[in-house]
Amino acid sequence: MEVILIQDVDNLGAANELVKVRNGYARNFLIPRKLAVEASPSNVKQMEERTKQAKKKEEKMLAEVNSVIAKLNEAPLKVGAKTGTSGKIFGSVTPLQLSRAIREQKGYEIDRKKISLPDEVKELGTYKAHIDFGNGKYADVDFEVVGE
Repeated sequence: MEVILIQDVDNLGAANELVKVRNGYARNFLIPRKLAVEASPSNVKQMEERTKQAKKKEEKMLAEVNSVIAKLNEAPLKVGAKTGTSGKIFGSVTPLQLSRAIREQKGYEIDRKKISLPDEVKELGTYKAHIDFGNGKYADVDFEVVGE
C-alpha cells in the first residue's frame, strides 16, 4: 500500500514523501496516528502542491537572506564599549550587543543565538563574527569595537 507521510517517521521517510508500506502497518499504525494518509490521486495532487509551495517559499527566503548578507558586508559595524585608560574593555562584547548594533545600524533583527564570536572580545579593535542563517547560509561580518 502506498501512503503519503504527514510527519517524519523514523526508519521510513520524511514528511510529504510517498512511501510503500505493508497494508497492516498503514491501516493499524500510520493512518490512525495521523502520521500518514492513503495515496489517493487527490492526496497526491495536494502533496505535489504543498511541495511546490514550500519550494517557492524557500527560494524567497534564500533571496532575502542573500540581500541581508550583502547589506551586512557593506560596511563594518561599530559596537560601543566602556573602556579603561589602557584600551581594555570593562567586560567583553557579547552576541547580544552585536545583535543590537545590527538592529540599530543596519535595520535587521538577527537572533543573538545565531551569532558566534570566535574568541572573547576584550580590547578595542576590529573583529569578525560568524552569523548562521541556517540552510547552509552564513556570513562573516566585520565589526569594530570603539570606546564610548
